Amino acid sequence: ALRLEDLRIPNSYIKTFQGPPHGIQVERDKLNKYGRPLLGCTIKPKLGLSAKNYGRAVYECLRGGLDFTKDDENVNSQPFMRWRDRFVFCAEALYKAQAETGEIKGHYLNATAGTCEEMIKRAVFARELGVPIVMHDYLTGGFTANTSLAHYCRDNGLLLHIHRAMHAVIDRQKNHGMHFRVLAKALRLSGGDHIHAGTVVGK
Repeated sequence: ALRLEDLRIPNSYIKTFQGPPHGIQVERDKLNKYGRPLLGCTIKPKLGLSAKNYGRAVYECLRGGLDFTKDDENVNSQPFMRWRDRFVFCAEALYKAQAETGEIKGHYLNATAGTCEEMIKRAVFARELGVPIVMHDYLTGGFTANTSLAHYCRDNGLLLHIHRAMHAVIDRQKNHGMHFRVLAKALRLSGGDHIHAGTVVGK
């Protein structure tokens, strides 16, 4: 079996991609947070909450001092919590926490969908709600979809957080697949302002 450990990409090819929509400095400017790490968490339980209760958890985390909260990779549009309802309740939670703390807050709304058209529709709705950031599962969604979303985010002032869901299928085996650095380089070309790096100690 073969395993792709790394690759070198010619500068002439790199220049044909836009790369990350914005970057960390733009994120700090949007959140007005400088000189320290940004603190956030993923809402748990990841599945089972209603949109209203999910929004309440977002509010409590942001009100408690976090800079941002995020959807988990499989929080999408389930019967118990449709995406549009979740987006609305999370935006309400964000604005309430901002009003009470005087700080700018964020929530990473997962825009991943079964088609590029649906994904962009979710990103458009997030922008209309005024949230600063959306999220995408770039491996399950696909590189072309991710690049399309990165272009939309760049053009419309949205930050883009990337989740690496499904990476283990590709990079965990030592005798086949590819190293995550290859996936990370491909993402760098496709576009994302930052990526979920996993937990420090595992699950």
